[in-house]
Amino acid sequence: MTHAPAALFDRLLQIMARLREPGGCPWDREQTRTSLKPFLIEEAYEVIEAIEANEPRAMSEELGDLLFQVVFHARLAEEYGEFAMADVLSQIIDKMIRRHPHVFADAVAGTPTEVLAQWEALKQREAAESGKRRSVIDGVPRAMPSLVRAQRTQAKAARIGFDWPDARAAWDKVREEVGEAGEAIAAGDADRIREELGDVLFSLVNVARLASIDAEDVLHGAVEKFRRRFKEMEAELIAQGKSVDSVEQAELEAAWEAAKAAERRQ
Repeated sequence: MTHAPAALFDRLLQIMARLREPGGCPWDREQTRTSLKPFLIEEAYEVIEAIEANEPRAMSEELGDLLFQVVFHARLAEEYGEFAMADVLSQIIDKMIRRHPHVFADAVAGTPTEVLAQWEALKQREAAESGKRRSVIDGVPRAMPSLVRAQRTQAKAARIGFDWPDARAAWDKVREEVGEAGEAIAAGDADRIREELGDVLFSLVNVARLASIDAEDVLHGAVEKFRRRFKEMEAELIAQGKSVDSVEQAELEAAWEAAKAAERRQ
């Protein structure tokens, strides 16, 4: 039997209220906004993991867990007398209609680039109307992972034309920054090394973005590749009655190269 989404959402709100009421769940009743922050982030990452695994059932479950976190925070706000779930829904509905005049009004935006430019212009106008000064690169949370934050910030700047012409030009900047980092390392200047390495990483993100590649995904893939090969190296050494923390460096490197070769063959 298929239930209407609205009825199911109302049921979820009722369950949330029951969990927080006297006689409800002791764990849920003691939670605060601060205590829930790690779960909100964790659930978002679990959604991403399910997407990467291309598992629809897992996606459905994890999206539900993420939605529950939204409902939980809305419930806390209602208890504090600040706002309710209806306000959350009303605001996002109004915003989506307001920010899509090419769909719900008579504006014209025929390409994704035009849509983004229109979106940014509308946000600027809304900020001005509320008496706030807003930068075109605002709106990227400081709490984001740094690679994601760098790519989003660069993309926002690119919307007004502040950008490299292509990935090749951005790569030339990487070469320049690597040279400056090398000079800092040679000088043994810790503060400068920190700054120059940051510039190298930021420049690499520019290359990834201009090549239409997600920098976070790239690093994630590199980490996973390292993990696979390292575990293969460990397994091979163990099979020989050895341990990674007891063999010489040369043998470690040989085992590493063997693990890489084995992976390529597979």
